[in-house]
Amino acid sequence: MNYADKYEEYRNHFEDDLQKRCAGMVFTPDILTQSMRYSLLSGGKRVRPVLYMAALEAFGKPYVGEETFAFAIECIHTYSLIHDDLPAMDNDDFRRGRPSNHKAFGEANAILAGDALLSLAFDLLLQEAGKSAAHLRAAQALSKAAGAEGMVAGQSLDLLCTGGGGGERELAEIYRDKTGRLIAAPLRMAAILAGNYEREAEAFGLELGALFQITDDLLDATGSSTALGKTVGKDAQEDKLTAVRVYGLQGARRRADASAHTCLDILHTMSGADTGFLAELVRSVRCRDR
Repeated sequence: MNYADKYEEYRNHFEDDLQKRCAGMVFTPDILTQSMRYSLLSGGKRVRPVLYMAALEAFGKPYVGEETFAFAIECIHTYSLIHDDLPAMDNDDFRRGRPSNHKAFGEANAILAGDALLSLAFDLLLQEAGKSAAHLRAAQALSKAAGAEGMVAGQSLDLLCTGGGGGERELAEIYRDKTGRLIAAPLRMAAILAGNYEREAEAFGLELGALFQITDDLLDATGSSTALGKTVGKDAQEDKLTAVRVYGLQGARRRADASAHTCLDILHTMSGADTGFLAELVRSVRCRDR
């Protein structure tokens, strides 16, 4: 099976499970359920759940039966997107080609939808943590990646450096925490459940997060709103700290190439793991146009 077909296998498996879980979500008032479902079911590449399932297989463990962690990962990612689009954060009116949650349901309801998705994720993690010591450690890995030692810290520094602040060191910290931690978490979780490759999975995930964010910076500077499904050019307009601001366009492209090579080098150290799909994913991220 080629890379594209395998990606669709993972993504479709996750989407089927997601549809069932969203159908079972019934909260009062109904607008809360609607707003949560709106963002969860808005499509997207589902990179983090795909990484989780692909890593499980790469490390020798079936992904069927381990879907709850994938759902928890996507709940946290979706909450972060809802809050990231808010007027107090990135103030973006579009996400994945349609109005952002706060544009569809109002700012207050969007905040509450994000809060609810984060709380739901931790409820799911607590459920799974009782299965085994490995499940407990995997749950802890995600909780740390999402909070004040991970994504939230990166978001905070990103805001602090908006408007002309920061430099190369701060940029690396933003990449590591804001993006890298939640890319590395599903890989590390899979490694913990499989009982091998945890250190390599963490290193690979953090570097993949950096690659993903550099290409995101490049696309904001050179891509189109139609392809990306969100507003472009906002980084320069708001003077965000990005690879393009620090290194220039050509320098950022060189950084992306170097990051992709580092990702592949790390995969080569995972002796015994079937990392072919992950290697193709690295190449896909480097060449993506959306």
